[in-house]
Amino acid sequence: MCVAVPGRVVAIGNPSPISIPATVDIGGVQREIDLVMIPVATVGDYVVTHSGYGIEIIPAQRAVETLALLHGSSGD
Repeated sequence: MCVAVPGRVVAIGNPSPISIPATVDIGGVQREIDLVMIPVATVGDYVVTHSGYGIEIIPAQRAVETLALLHGSSGD
């Protein structure tokens, strides 16, 4: 089973023609990912991450709701 999770972009590194390195915060844990598939993402955006890549920009409310479900809380 594969799981894609939302994270907030907290930093973007120097891009190259084949990579846009970035750091995302996923529930308080920072991970290194690549934004090459969504090059318009900016710091502060919420992105769905899968296998080390950002694959979609999503609204903040959707990210918060999804993280709450993953953590087993209602988010209230």
